[in-house]
Amino acid sequence: MNLDQAARTTDAGPLGIDLQGAARRFGSRWVLRGVELQVRAGEVVALTGRNGSGKTTLLRILATLLRPNRGTVTIFGRDAAKDPDFVRQRLGFLAHNPGIYDDLTASENLLFAQRMNGLRPDAAERAAVLDRVGLTDAAHDRARGFSAGMRRRLALGRLLLRPPLLMLLDEPYASFDADGIALVNELARETAARGGCVVIATHDLDRASIVMSRRVDVRDGLLFPVAAPDRSLQLVRGGK
Repeated sequence: MNLDQAARTTDAGPLGIDLQGAARRFGSRWVLRGVELQVRAGEVVALTGRNGSGKTTLLRILATLLRPNRGTVTIFGRDAAKDPDFVRQRLGFLAHNPGIYDDLTASENLLFAQRMNGLRPDAAERAAVLDRVGLTDAAHDRARGFSAGMRRRLALGRLLLRPPLLMLLDEPYASFDADGIALVNELARETAARGGCVVIATHDLDRASIVMSRRVDVRDGLLFPVAAPDRSLQLVRGGK
């Protein structure tokens, strides 16, 4: 899938994510205060910060699940507020809650995802995805009996049904063994390799450092670069 030609470019290449002054409040509390974030096609960015700092809020804005109260969000050249379907068609979001349907089997969960995403129901593809995420033996088991790690593997499998260009991962290493952690990083690398963008919100820098291009930290509703000078973001302060 080619990047939209309208995407803004930098000296290092086209931007997949371009946040300009994005701010979000809940009630009277500003969680994000004028955030600017630019992620080039092919980058994997680790997003760090304390619990409650706004990491998940930022991911939900990028996923078009929340709108910023101020500022703009541009994904591969399109305004996310004006064209959310464009973003969602390119999106793979692993939320902290994987959203698995307990009464469906692993295969049925993937079938439901195929139908909901307008994909052709394909049993062979579902079987291949389950094999990739290590759930072949559980294909016909109901998800209510799955461990936390199995549920997250199945959620990763949903992303593989339509490989994303925008991959957003919220604490993706939680509940995973070594093989699951390696799988997360493989999928992040594959997304970046096909010209996509990956943002990983995580407390687990040891695992994320294996795959990340750079790191930014969320503090007081702003982004702070934590990387080598030539790879870091410039801190941009927003309105209060």
